[in-house]
Amino acid sequence: MSALITAPHSALAPANPWSLVPPLGNLDAYISAANRLPMLTLEEEQEYARKFKYENDVEAAGKLVLSHLRLVVSVARQYLGYGLPHGDLIQEGNVGLMKAVKRFDPEQGVRLVSYALHWIKAEIHEYILKNWRMVKVATTKAQRKLFFNLRSMKQRFKGEDAAADLDTHRDSLSTEQVNTVARTLKVKPEEVLEMEARMAGGDVVLDPSPTEDGDEAFGPVTYLTDVSHEPVAMIEARQRDTLATDGIAAALAGLDARSRRIVEERWLKVNDDSSGGMTLHDLAAEYGVSAERIRQIEVAAMKKMRTTLTAYA
Repeated sequence: MSALITAPHSALAPANPWSLVPPLGNLDAYISAANRLPMLTLEEEQEYARKFKYENDVEAAGKLVLSHLRLVVSVARQYLGYGLPHGDLIQEGNVGLMKAVKRFDPEQGVRLVSYALHWIKAEIHEYILKNWRMVKVATTKAQRKLFFNLRSMKQRFKGEDAAADLDTHRDSLSTEQVNTVARTLKVKPEEVLEMEARMAGGDVVLDPSPTEDGDEAFGPVTYLTDVSHEPVAMIEARQRDTLATDGIAAALAGLDARSRRIVEERWLKVNDDSSGGMTLHDLAAEYGVSAERIRQIEVAAMKKMRTTLTAYA
């Protein structure tokens, strides 16, 4: 093992030009190795493609893939602006390249590089859409088209504004630019504005983790929580509704007529003018007793109702 580590590079270099250098855990080494692999002539490409298509020669398919790894590296580099790792973009592009080799028909008269370009971009696009944000920003065909063209078109507009000595610090598109994008991509201006808003926004953690100091972090979950649908709150609300209807009716039924009328007039009756029911003095005059006596009857009645409601609950 030590001999391999200390051996000069020439001793480690593979004799077969189709063999990649040993994995070094370094993306630059991979890119350098991919760029050193030989490119195929038209005749060689046709030969290997036919071997794979008609004879299922896996080694021939491997040569088709290896000879186009540099294409994947080049295409993946164009998508570095989305903030995703270059190595991951290359990996997904390689998946697209292998799919293209599997479906490539040498009898169509098209070079593999032209055919594979679509498959490489398709896999990279899918990877970006799944990983650029936690929530997928584009689902329909029109939205995907907008997502991958809006950024480059905005950069072009900024270049034109700079050439015309206009404000280039503005992030949003003008109405004229929105209409231009919509006409170019054959979508509605409203869709352009919606996609621009989606791309300008970011992911928000609903329930953030506690801070380093151990304090609770404030997040949208704090003010977006619908406590009215929390199970305990729903049960309590149902109990309150039951007590306010069936419970009150049962408690009133346990009172004598005079006590029930006093409670209803004092606590349950609302006139059209929102003035409430009768006063202690009004009831005292009606029953020919003092206001204090009416208050005593009311207190006793309320105590009896409270006992009934407790048992009812």
